[in-house]
Amino acid sequence: MNRLLSARSLIRKGLLLQTQTRNFTISSSSAITRPLVSETILLENSRYSFLSSSSSRYFSSVADQKKESKEENKSTHEVLNDAKEGKSVVSSYWGVSRPSLTKEDGTEWPWNCFMPWETYRADLSIDLNKHHVPKTFLDKFAYRTVKLLRIPTDIFFQRRYGCRAMMLETVAAVPGMVGGMLLHLRSLRRFQQSGGWIKALLEEAENERMHLMTMVELVKPNWYERALVLTVQGVFFNAFFVLYIISPKLAHRIVGYLEEEAVHSYTEYLKDIETGAIENVPAPAIAIDYWRLPKDATLKDVVMVIRADEAHHRDVNHFASDIHFQGKELREAPAPLGYH
Repeated sequence: MNRLLSARSLIRKGLLLQTQTRNFTISSSSAITRPLVSETILLENSRYSFLSSSSSRYFSSVADQKKESKEENKSTHEVLNDAKEGKSVVSSYWGVSRPSLTKEDGTEWPWNCFMPWETYRADLSIDLNKHHVPKTFLDKFAYRTVKLLRIPTDIFFQRRYGCRAMMLETVAAVPGMVGGMLLHLRSLRRFQQSGGWIKALLEEAENERMHLMTMVELVKPNWYERALVLTVQGVFFNAFFVLYIISPKLAHRIVGYLEEEAVHSYTEYLKDIETGAIENVPAPAIAIDYWRLPKDATLKDVVMVIRADEAHHRDVNHFASDIHFQGKELREAPAPLGYH
């Protein structure tokens, strides 16, 4: 009987223990399941936010691309319009562009060949009658060479001073470029300063070239005159190049006498304008802006400022030749910068 009671108590304890173990398992599984469910919800939310942000970035990039495409199409359209209107079309890829420039009256600066700060008013008070009297053998040789070169010029052009001036400027623009180039190379070879003479001679060449650009607006050269320019320039450039290497003092003296002849030619040009043999037409726009002439300037005003420039070039080249005759180099004397 006692054994039976003890067996029943053991069975009850076993059942009670099994029930507690089952409850613990269920509660544990519930506790584990809840964080898994919450983590799943968070994962879904993050996936949704990622997709939404990705899609927003995609659509925004598409919108930006469309905007850039429209801007490119717009700029292309503007470039085509500029090309149709004859304006210069330059790519801005390299970031090189001319600053916005205006004239004194507020209008847009129209020239690319020179800038407003390169313009000036010619000194008309310069002595036009200066002459270097040839004394040495080289001086006489230079003087007679120039006088000899004038003979075919007088025969070919006679009193057509417009064409004569155009031809003269194609030659006059060569010496400054040759001299400046050779001084530049010498400065590089010897590791020496030039005393400003490189810039002074290149300024002279540029000033002579602007004379030519002005005369071309007034005189339209014929085909044979263009052929003559090619021939004369080719011969003169090479001859002057060799001469400057051999004797710079002779080269500058020849240029000085050439400029004296230029002053004489422009004086004769003015006489024909004043007598009415040549029409006193309005000055070209390029001349008005380059020499800061009044808007109602005429051909006479243009010839006067060009003649003054030639007189300055005469003085500079005779001065350079004198420096060499004294046994010195150009860099030992201050260069006449800005002296047109």
